[in-house]
This record gives sequence, C-alpha cells and structure tokens, in this order.
Amino acid sequence: MPMTRIETGAGWIGDRHVAVIEAVQRALKAALALPEWDRDVVVSEHPHRIVPPGRSERYTRVEVLLFAGRSPAAKRRLYTMICDNLAALGVPKADLKIALVEIPRENWGVRGGQCAADIELGFEVEV
Repeated sequence: MPMTRIETGAGWIGDRHVAVIEAVQRALKAALALPEWDRDVVVSEHPHRIVPPGRSERYTRVEVLLFAGRSPAAKRRLYTMICDNLAALGVPKADLKIALVEIPRENWGVRGGQCAADIELGFEVEV
C-alpha cells in the first residue's frame, strides 16, 4: 500500500501528468509485486525550488512511503525501473532522486481505520 509522491520542476511535464504517474506506478507494481488495485501516486510541480548543481529543470524526486519488509533486491529493482521509466519520458537518470520511507505495518491505519498489522492485505510485503 505505498503512498508515492513525485516532485519536479514546473513546466516540462506539459500534459503528461498521467504518463509520469503511470511510469512510476508500473515500476512499483513490477518491483514490489503489488496488485493492480494498489495505486496511490501523485505528482506535484514546483515553479520555485533549489536543486543540486548541474541538474536540469527536470530534476525529480520520488518519495515512496511503504510497509517495512521489502528485500534489498526488490528495492534495487524499483530504483532501476523508476529511472528507466522516467528516462523514457525525458528525465535524465542523473536528475532522479528516490527515497523509500519504510513504516511498520502497525503505524498504518487503512480500510476504515483498521491497523494494517491486523488485516489480510491481499499481497506479500516480503518480496
């Protein structure tokens, strides 16, 4: 049940917001073995920001909040897939920063306020 935020500079996306969101969602689904229904991705454009020297206006941050427990291999697959998918939309791979924030299941309230540690999720977390 990842919650994903894509942050980038204003203007370059144009009318491709859905394409950017789908590029990241495809990576999440494939790398983390998520079911199709598990989707929570937003994109935000910022007209004013400070980015690392040498990076372009397409410098993009992807922050994923997710249940703790994914393997290092799954995380590496996710990083590679996000970079590949966004590169296909014109984001230089060097202009991407990806952060995973792992949260224990007991710290998530889902499906009407239930503790995620107390319910059957419908997918494996330890991939």
